[in-house]
Amino acid sequence: MKNNYCINNDSIKFLKKYLDGVSPSGEETEGQKIWINHMKNYVDKIYTDLYGTAVGVINPKSPHKLIIEAHADEISWYVNYITENGIIYVSRNGGSDHQIATSKKVIIHTKKGPVYGVFGWPAIHTRKPSDEKYPSVGNIFVDIGASTKNEVINLGVHVGCMITYPDKFFIMNNNYFVSRALDNKIGGFIIAEVTKMLVENGINLQYGLYIVNSVQEEIGLKGAKVISKAINPKIAIVTDVTHDTSSPMVDKKIQGDIKCGLGPVIGYAPSIHKDLREIIIDTAEYRNICFQRLVSSRYTGTDTDAFAYSNKGVCSALISIPLRYMHTTVEIVHKNDVEKTVSLIFETLQEINKKHNLFFTVNG
Repeated sequence: MKNNYCINNDSIKFLKKYLDGVSPSGEETEGQKIWINHMKNYVDKIYTDLYGTAVGVINPKSPHKLIIEAHADEISWYVNYITENGIIYVSRNGGSDHQIATSKKVIIHTKKGPVYGVFGWPAIHTRKPSDEKYPSVGNIFVDIGASTKNEVINLGVHVGCMITYPDKFFIMNNNYFVSRALDNKIGGFIIAEVTKMLVENGINLQYGLYIVNSVQEEIGLKGAKVISKAINPKIAIVTDVTHDTSSPMVDKKIQGDIKCGLGPVIGYAPSIHKDLREIIIDTAEYRNICFQRLVSSRYTGTDTDAFAYSNKGVCSALISIPLRYMHTTVEIVHKNDVEKTVSLIFETLQEINKKHNLFFTVNG
């Protein structure tokens, strides 16, 4: 059985295409099409809901339902205000970081096609030390080379247009993946690879497996809330990213002790079901898969919280990928952590397969 997963060249091609696709919260269609086109080769059925969450299903006739999940959306900006001299001010779509915006290239998505621009910023020569200004949502602006508001409008740009960064995926030092959208398209890649492994190894599941790529996580876990009610699963294993706290200016006493390259992160929080978490931990230890632990206290801030408290309650757990520089255009994860997470979920699904009565017979 191929339980020692390694990323191959075909998988890298899919990963690059998926990460480079545009998927801002509320307009995830382009990225979802890429994911669906890949997934349709490995599932019995695939569909999307009203707002675009994509679901692939293996063994859809089973009354017992287990979800593995990631979220598909990336942070972005909206066009919020256009000045008479053609300067564009913005509003956040998700937790976009104003401090990294200045001097970045951008794409404004319009019905007429993409419009390219930059986040401008006054040159250092023009700023008085006694009156130094710092980037904020209220003062960062996009310049598209227009001199009037009419020029901007004639290009198809209007209030409400989505703005994304054009930065592309690359591999650094052979071990690190870098992208603007690893949060959390790397999760979408992971659950796709788990599905592929199940099919290639001919695993006969005793439950229906729902592979879910949710929308609108970055603005309030909204896609997960909707799809959980629609599917009504008993179990949900969620993937997301978490902070690598070994990078500079991060306080480990507050954020925990997590580092890229040391394996997936198993979460502890009230929304995380102890029995399911312990099965994941036991599986990792039995299969010699290195892992890390993280406490999230009151809530995880991930789709785990949405699943856990939906319907009559869903037995939920969280497996995270250590990530540096979250919500920037140079998010970084380690190849080893991605591979180990795929292996851990693959093995855990088989352990649940053996012990499915533990979960699926509870409360009917």
